[in-house]
Amino acid sequence: MTNRFRAEHVGSLLRPPELLEARAAHAEGRLTLDQLHGVEDRAILAALEKQRQIGIDVCTDGEMRRGSWLTDMADAVDGFVSQKVVLEWKGPGGGPEGSTAQAVGAKLRKLRKLTAHELPFLQKNAAGPFKVTVPAPSNFLLASFKPGLSDSYYPTQAELLHDLVDIVRDEVRWLVSQGVQYIQFDAPYYSHFLDPRQREKLRASGIDPDKEFEHAVAGDNAALKDVPRNHVTLALHVCRGNSRSRWYTEGDYDAIAEKLFGMLDIDVFLLEYDSDRAGSFEALRRVSRGKTVVLGLITTKEPKMESQDDLLRRIDDAARYVPLENLAISPQCGFASVAAGNLLTIDDQWRKLELVVTTARRVWG
Repeated sequence: MTNRFRAEHVGSLLRPPELLEARAAHAEGRLTLDQLHGVEDRAILAALEKQRQIGIDVCTDGEMRRGSWLTDMADAVDGFVSQKVVLEWKGPGGGPEGSTAQAVGAKLRKLRKLTAHELPFLQKNAAGPFKVTVPAPSNFLLASFKPGLSDSYYPTQAELLHDLVDIVRDEVRWLVSQGVQYIQFDAPYYSHFLDPRQREKLRASGIDPDKEFEHAVAGDNAALKDVPRNHVTLALHVCRGNSRSRWYTEGDYDAIAEKLFGMLDIDVFLLEYDSDRAGSFEALRRVSRGKTVVLGLITTKEPKMESQDDLLRRIDDAARYVPLENLAISPQCGFASVAAGNLLTIDDQWRKLELVVTTARRVWG
């Protein structure tokens, strides 16, 4: 691991209204792709400058060019179709709704790099350290494997995971070859293996959730194989779903803690800890020595500002299980995992990121 950052954020940022309008106009044929890229460029430049002003330790392009955190996979890989796996969302306007991921409806074939349209602009314009976010391959076992469709091409999920690992491993190796020093895997679907209700559903369908989670971790590890660890920081983010301030799973980390913290070959865990849905910090006792835990204490789901005194107390609580020098702070997830964004304003977003920075400076200097 090359760096340890104290004031972090997960990746996505709220899109300005003009970008949302431009994306809609492009979809309707009223705006060319080059014109859309111009609007994206301006939005990213503004977001990079604001992150610099606030003093966040590692910046992103806000995922401004994406429809959601994982849509680059279907955009760059042939074999996905417009069908969806339905999730049961909780929170504002909750209910059954299709994932933003597309279902697998043919053999997968990578057509281009997932992040090739994002990286050059970020490299040119980031004034300091930046991260690139990539969906972990294991996500698509739950998000894109649709029985009756996907199994016509992949009789088992293990066969699908094999191809997904190859696709993402190719991406990671390319990012490293381009000099990227911080790569973050996003793995919210890990939370299906900690949610008691989701675990029961898996069992009812004939799947052992513990063995299946082991397979997921093994697949994600395989996608990171042979990365030169003295030059690159590898991170993984776990949340319980994040779409327009909603979520789809609940439960503490205990059911997956041993395998998550003991088997996953990454340097940094970015973990959701903004609500009771995530449970206590006790599961952190299983974190391997030397690894960094970024505490997602500040919610992106609502505008209410957290008390800094409460944040300081919670960091002290977490330090009972992980040494303070191995901790950092961030929001619990992105502000716009899907382009529509969560139910708060752009000003709310920046205030929360300022709180991340000021709290980190008080704790770690």
